[in-house]
Amino acid sequence: MLDKLEQIEARYEALTGELSSPEVYSDPANYAKLNKQHRSLGEVVKKYREWKQLREELSGAKELSDLSDDEEMREMARAEMTTLEERLEKVGEDLRVLLLPRDPNDEKNVILEIRAGTGGDEATLFAAEMLRMYGRYAERHGWKMEVLDQSESGIGGLKEAIAEISGDKVYSKLKHESGVHRVQRVPQTETSGRIHTSAVTVAVLPEAEEVDVKINQNDLRIDTFCSSGPGGQSVNTTYSAVRITHTPTGVVVSMQDEKSQIKNREKAMRVLRARLQELEEQKQHEAQASERRSMVGSGDRSEKIRTYNFKENRVSDHRIGLTIHQLDLVMEGALDEFINALVAHYQAEKLKAETVAA
Repeated sequence: MLDKLEQIEARYEALTGELSSPEVYSDPANYAKLNKQHRSLGEVVKKYREWKQLREELSGAKELSDLSDDEEMREMARAEMTTLEERLEKVGEDLRVLLLPRDPNDEKNVILEIRAGTGGDEATLFAAEMLRMYGRYAERHGWKMEVLDQSESGIGGLKEAIAEISGDKVYSKLKHESGVHRVQRVPQTETSGRIHTSAVTVAVLPEAEEVDVKINQNDLRIDTFCSSGPGGQSVNTTYSAVRITHTPTGVVVSMQDEKSQIKNREKAMRVLRARLQELEEQKQHEAQASERRSMVGSGDRSEKIRTYNFKENRVSDHRIGLTIHQLDLVMEGALDEFINALVAHYQAEKLKAETVAA
């Protein structure tokens, strides 16, 4: 591990020098690429330097404990050694996590798809609230969310919504949100006060660039039609809405949010690329060992991953057994406690698997 860390530090120093050179700075594309690598290595290097500093301090404390003639000084040195050993162990654990193989999609923006599931009108209302929740979460992190398309229900809910969230390491934070989100509450239309259970499905797809997914234009069937609103009524009389069918896979993407057919087509292609990349990754996952499948199993859309109980102001994540009695704050985008716990959980699982394999 130490050899690998030394190599990473050397590469980081080399990149620091390259980024300050006029040749690199004058090439925006190359500068952006190298700067991204530099930032990625920076977290590891910072932690490694902290580890080396603690090791030096521990060595100094041990020397003082062994050689000092002053008993009080030796006692202070031994107490400091205990503290430093604990910190060194913690930093070493952090380093092992940072050195785990990274998901190549972690740096990417995401395509967020939210669909009303079982529960009728109540499910569509919750789907709209979920979209707002993720929008608030994006705001808290300085990300940008753009709604690409949405299909409204007659009562102000959403049958389906597709959005793009862009920013720093968006997929690394949101990838564990895929699955079935269950809501338990008394619907506004319920006169007897009976608690109703409904569900919304969430899919988080890493946004795919054209270089990531090659699409043969001959494999696409593109249809245009008039946009429609709730109940199917015509919104405009121009054929601005676009439906793209990828014939080899049968994947269909419809987009009608924009008045421009060109813009709808461009948005539909972004969503199509993300879905095709997900299909390809699913094939790869299925071909790998069960150990790897167990780590990505949280993406199974059939799992009820989280329950939102409004009566008790409670949110429970069933994968990690975490319950928070602050549903009102969660719906305002306060998701960090869940998301950070999920990231830590799956990192620990991966670290455990790496240790067993070693």
